[in-house]
Amino acid sequence: MGLYTSPHLVRVNERIRVGGAEIADEDFGRLFGVVDDAAARLVEAGRLPHMPSFFELLTALAFCYFAEQKIELAVLEVGLGGRLDATNIVEPLVSVITDIGIDHTEFLGETLTLIAKEKAGILRENGVLVTLSQHPEANAAIGEMAVALNVRGVDAARCLPPTRQGPGLRAQGSEGSSLLARNEYELSIDGAVLHVSSPLAGAHQQRNLALAIATALELRANHGFAISNAAIEQGIRETVWPGRLEWIAARGAHAPLLLDVAHNPAGAWTLRAVLSQLPEELPRTLIFSSLADKPVAEMAQILLPLFDATSGDPLRAGDHVILAPIQNVRASTLEELMEVAKSLGIAAHGAPHLPAALAQAEAITPKHGVIVATGSMYLVASCAR
Repeated sequence: MGLYTSPHLVRVNERIRVGGAEIADEDFGRLFGVVDDAAARLVEAGRLPHMPSFFELLTALAFCYFAEQKIELAVLEVGLGGRLDATNIVEPLVSVITDIGIDHTEFLGETLTLIAKEKAGILRENGVLVTLSQHPEANAAIGEMAVALNVRGVDAARCLPPTRQGPGLRAQGSEGSSLLARNEYELSIDGAVLHVSSPLAGAHQQRNLALAIATALELRANHGFAISNAAIEQGIRETVWPGRLEWIAARGAHAPLLLDVAHNPAGAWTLRAVLSQLPEELPRTLIFSSLADKPVAEMAQILLPLFDATSGDPLRAGDHVILAPIQNVRASTLEELMEVAKSLGIAAHGAPHLPAALAQAEAITPKHGVIVATGSMYLVASCAR
């Protein structure tokens, strides 16, 4: 469907940016050829057992581009876990560990302890760690690794808002504008006031913001980077996160679209908390799908009841659930998705594919309502096109 535009989600090269600008198509193509050719030569010479994965090629491409651009500092996000991730070839100035949930269990382990140990694989001996206290199992695993490596911890808790409260709803302004509030508050940092004004919605973002601020302060205090409070404020103010609670304004006669890439139970709970802040009388349609190797039933149990027209709640009588398979070999089938909804006692519409699901959602959702698309990054990318 061409009704919504979120180009950040449909171009791989936007993962590689310098100074906020994405790598140019010609540079991406040129460097991909360089990296791919180099890998092929290494395989032929017996120095690599097989061709690298796409993510490994992309990581190598990014390093080549950063070297060409003579950057001072790179921010790298691991692709999976940490210990064995392609990005972990670097020697980091600072290692940042965000909140840990159960995901990718086939690779990282079945428990928070095992997953946290994999995440802590980005730590270095005598290095620096920025993190926040979280689940006791994760805390213990990260703490044990940090002590063993003599890692210095950074106090990120001081960068949390003075009182942890969820942002309130912002009154709807121009037609189709977001109903989700910015995170706005003030912090006292080193005797000065730092004004936080982030377009990222949700109380959970306050923890991510705290980690980012603490990292910037660590780089300023101990690594020679002249990062002013004003620069931190500007970075927060201008940050965008495509596909994470991304509100796409209505076009024509259709309702606005809320995209969220939640693809595990932790992400589903976060989305549920944000949806609970929307006006109760707002008509809602959910487009949901998932890869089959994800905990589909658990995510559905968290999200689908919020859109249950048969719950007996008169405010939900006009809601809808639409299920459709993702175009991916790992996708749950429509039959599997419908069976999950049936097991929860929730009536759902089925669509043969995601474009049809979006068209159906547009047809049945009033313009003053909202369409929520979630369950997978592949789903969000498809609905955003």
